[in-house]
Amino acid sequence: MITVSHPRHAEGLVLVLHGGASRPDSPMVSPTQLSVLRMVPIARRIALAGRRRLAVYRLLNSVRGWDSRHTPVDDARWALRQLADRFPEPVPTGLVGHSLGGRAALLAGDEPAVRSVVALNPWVRTTDTVDLAGREVLVVHGSDDRIADPRESASMARRLSGSAHVSYVQVRGGKHAMLRRFHTFDTLAADFTVESLLHAGAVSRAGEVWDQV
Repeated sequence: MITVSHPRHAEGLVLVLHGGASRPDSPMVSPTQLSVLRMVPIARRIALAGRRRLAVYRLLNSVRGWDSRHTPVDDARWALRQLADRFPEPVPTGLVGHSLGGRAALLAGDEPAVRSVVALNPWVRTTDTVDLAGREVLVVHGSDDRIADPRESASMARRLSGSAHVSYVQVRGGKHAMLRRFHTFDTLAADFTVESLLHAGAVSRAGEVWDQV
């Protein structure tokens, strides 16, 4: 894990998860691959918005892509255990992920410490199931994403809304890498995470909220 912000008296923890497809010639994750670098400004934005009240970390997965034997969900659960050791006193935790990292954030969101999940352009499948009862969930998807299907993420958001407090935002013109309209993606992720971890009750409790920006 890479430390972004480690205040002495953290009131919440945030784990930021990157995406990135597998490659036959390079199974290992590189800290300089674009999918990893894209999450750097998001992690910094969350730390800045948290005003030294949130401890923020970026996770580098053990392998690229989504291997059936070991997935980014396994890496996320491992990282959450590591954070629990660092912070003996339980604090609310948020997961923020992009693409496959968004899928991992959703599927690892059932960990007891997790209060909120942000999935950005998540690469999800109809077979993905998880119980996020009581969590605050934000799914953000670009309308022009040609890699991760926005219809799949919308379908999963509807399934989750049966027990979780779910908000779904479609970013008009947004593509998978989140470079176009990056400020919108970054701001939504940071604001939602801060509100859900530091200001309990400030996020909508309507069950599900659908919006377009």
